[in-house]
Amino acid sequence: MVAHFSVIETDRLRIRRFRTADAAPFLAYRSDPRVIRFQEWIEVLPEEVHAFICDLQLSEPGKPGEWFQFAVEHRADCQLIGDMALGIAVDNPHTAEIGYTLAPPYQRQGYGFEMVSALLDYAFGTFDLHRIFARVLSDNAASINLLERLGFRQEGAFREQYWFAGAWRDEVIFAQPRPEWLKRRQQAGAPSP
Repeated sequence: MVAHFSVIETDRLRIRRFRTADAAPFLAYRSDPRVIRFQEWIEVLPEEVHAFICDLQLSEPGKPGEWFQFAVEHRADCQLIGDMALGIAVDNPHTAEIGYTLAPPYQRQGYGFEMVSALLDYAFGTFDLHRIFARVLSDNAASINLLERLGFRQEGAFREQYWFAGAWRDEVIFAQPRPEWLKRRQQAGAPSP
């Protein structure tokens, strides 16, 4: 099921579509060495970022086999501080993968938890998903900690899965089924998505 997307607001964040004006800040934090060491985006050119954003403006989330990238804006100053992605499996439309990136100056302040929680609420509430998973490099302790705080459980580990940044890197898979997410939300006193 494809859904028209406009915006999600949290206490401190606005999750919205990308705009052409986002190209420079997106490229800046995605080019930061502290981000690159955990991302597959290496040496992306400004024209590639511009084309990527233009393509996103024509897409909608929820089409199996296609990724949708969400811009994450700080509401207080309207600055782009991160992005998230949602990809619904083509062979199993009840399963989706998420990815997320947060600019280093905004890390360790609860923004990651806030933005990924909002994405999970949106994804579970909008699409007929049973399970959401994330792939993380095994040395990305901050991302692993975030997923565990969100109630994800490690389901698998793949040794030397990727040749990345000059070395073979291990990857771990974390997942959360919809019933567990709903139970966690209920225990926190939050409304169901």
